[in-house]
Amino acid sequence: MDIPERKYLRGANLQGADLIEANLQGANLEGANLQEANLRGANLRGANLRGADLFYADLTGANLEGANLQEANIEKATLQLANIHLANFKEANLQGANLQGADLYGAGLEGANLRGANLYGADLQEAKLEGAKLEGAKLGGVKLERAYLVEANLEGANLEGAKLGGAKLEKAKLERASLIEANLEGANLEGAKLRGAKLERAYLIEANLEGAYLIEANLEGANLQGTNLKWTYLIGANFKEAKLGGANLEGAHLKEANLERADLKGASFEGANLKMANLEGANLYGADLKMANLEGADLKGAQNLSLNQLSNVKTLYNAKLDEKFFIKLKEKYPALFEKPDE
Repeated sequence: MDIPERKYLRGANLQGADLIEANLQGANLEGANLQEANLRGANLRGANLRGADLFYADLTGANLEGANLQEANIEKATLQLANIHLANFKEANLQGANLQGADLYGAGLEGANLRGANLYGADLQEAKLEGAKLEGAKLGGVKLERAYLVEANLEGANLEGAKLGGAKLEKAKLERASLIEANLEGANLEGAKLRGAKLERAYLIEANLEGAYLIEANLEGANLQGTNLKWTYLIGANFKEAKLGGANLEGAHLKEANLERADLKGASFEGANLKMANLEGANLYGADLKMANLEGADLKGAQNLSLNQLSNVKTLYNAKLDEKFFIKLKEKYPALFEKPDE
């Protein structure tokens, strides 16, 4: 269906209109009422839909490449498998919208409301999501490589298996988000809030988590080799059987963290707080424990641990050690077992 005057539809009332496969390329639909309109397969490439009302509209398979949807109301609309390549959704309302499998490569979604939206399997590579609201959004299997998510709100979002390699997530809110088996290789999560996040078997090689908040986060079996965790808040976090080889944990807050059977080969814990941490069976080959606080820590059965490493720690007060270490250290470095100053 071709619309002869498609360039002059500004503010038009097209509520409930049947516009299946309509040619609206380059149309000016600014402020138009398209509530519940049927736009399945429509061509809206380069169209101006700024401030348009697309509440409950059906845009399945539509072409919105380069379209302007800034400040548009797209709440509960269906955009499944739509081509939204490089479209502008700045400050748009997409709450509860269905964007499953949509192509949003490079789309501008700054400040957009995507709460509860279904983005499962969508392509958001290099998308701009600064300050976007994604609480409770379904993001399983989504492609977010190199996406810009600085200060985005992803609280409770489902990002299981998501591809976030090289994504910019500085100061992003990811509390209680599910990132199970997600790929965050080289991602920047500096200062991000990940309290209670699920990161089991996540891939975080060489990611930057400096100063991030991972309190009570679950990182069991995660791969954090070469990751920057400097000054990170990891109180009560679960690193059971995680890979942290070569990771930087200088000054990290690891009080009561679980590092049972974790691979900590060559990791730096200089000045880290490991009070009451569980390091039972952990591989500490070549790990730097200089001035680390190991008060009450469980080091029984730790692998590849040496007297030299333990002699450089801040304290071993009330720490649980294999007898071979306890006897020698108590004799040679008695001060390590004295109650530290508060």
